[in-house]
Amino acid sequence: MPDLVAGLLSGLPLWMEDTLLLVVALLPVVVIGALVLRGFAVGPLLSALLRRQAWVSVVFTALIAISIGIGVGLIAQERGLREGSARAADKFEVIIAAPGSEITAMLAAVYLQPSSIPLIDGPTYARVAEHPNADLVAPLAFGDSYENAPVVGSTPAFVEYLSEGLADGRVFATETEAIAGARTPLGVGDRFAPQHGRGDATEGAHGGFEYEVVGRMPLTGSPWDRAYIVPAESVWSVHGLANGHGPDWDGSVGAPFDPAYFPGTPAAIVKADTLGGAYVMQAQFNTDRTMALFPGTVLSQLHALMGDIRQVMSILAAVTQVLVTVGVLAGLMMLTRLLSRRLALLRALGAPRRFNFALTWSYAVTLIVVGAALGLALGSLLTRVISSMITERTDILVTASLGWSELHLVGAFVSLTALLALIPAWLTMTRPVVRDLRG
Repeated sequence: MPDLVAGLLSGLPLWMEDTLLLVVALLPVVVIGALVLRGFAVGPLLSALLRRQAWVSVVFTALIAISIGIGVGLIAQERGLREGSARAADKFEVIIAAPGSEITAMLAAVYLQPSSIPLIDGPTYARVAEHPNADLVAPLAFGDSYENAPVVGSTPAFVEYLSEGLADGRVFATETEAIAGARTPLGVGDRFAPQHGRGDATEGAHGGFEYEVVGRMPLTGSPWDRAYIVPAESVWSVHGLANGHGPDWDGSVGAPFDPAYFPGTPAAIVKADTLGGAYVMQAQFNTDRTMALFPGTVLSQLHALMGDIRQVMSILAAVTQVLVTVGVLAGLMMLTRLLSRRLALLRALGAPRRFNFALTWSYAVTLIVVGAALGLALGSLLTRVISSMITERTDILVTASLGWSELHLVGAFVSLTALLALIPAWLTMTRPVVRDLRG
């Protein structure tokens, strides 16, 4: 039977499959409601009860809404961060670096995290650049910053590839020109002096050397939006290294580089001509002198870990919501004692026990359903707020939103708590009418 159900679901469109799963998640509360309310019209008394206990209802509903909002907001945020980090690495097909940690190399090249990485020498870089399957090979030169934003040396071809067309200005052509990321404060025509290091960088570290911004990149949704890209030659030169070209260099920045004058690079960014070509280069440059990695593969390993964390977060969110609901139901049990005289009066007027049962259960489920709906709205708001905070702190564009998995979780939560709500409703049927009337 499970195989049959899985086969039927696999043949449906994804949206229909998700809709059916949501319907299945909510089906228990519908079935319970049909059985409990069969033959009774509790609407008028339920409305009066909600008005009479307005503040209590608001408090209980708010507790459920906050619990659900925080739970689904955090779970959706994990998915948004995973998608945002993957988008940021889209342009980096293959990274070739000296042997070491693949994660460290990826974090340095893609996410511009400060790292200490061995350098690839000139002959090795030349073999990568001259490979027949390489459409683009660009070095990266780290070490400088401006107002805590990284200044990264590379080539004009890399700028054009990363930006897919500048938002303003042109690509740099000389050693003293720079490209500003979309989220940097400088515009075309502004000048800045690079500083050593990051954070507590020393101003004037390069003897008054300055760059002029001649172009701005569009938004890429990656940490490169807060970076300045400059010619690699200038980064090497201001640090007293060879500029990558021979004595007869005419001043044109970018490839080709002379292996004898190439000072080294921590990573070479490669765009292959085809997917097959990328795999060929990855295999050929995984040697004892270099490592070639697919950032997507490294990310998938990290995302697998995040997937495990997501499962734990989902379980914790569900447990938290159930615990909050159990607390609410415990409060409802106390509330039924406060309402015992009114419920006993209904019994004395001829209402059957099951009517009180239906009324109490309807009251509890109304709070649960309204709280769940408000929780989804709160969760949607929280995802936007948290996404903007993560984007600001990590420079990775995160656009999280609630999805079907969160709806399925809330649907299952509503059904489970509706089942638990039968407990306080059942207790109203066991109370002695005469004692409650006298009380």
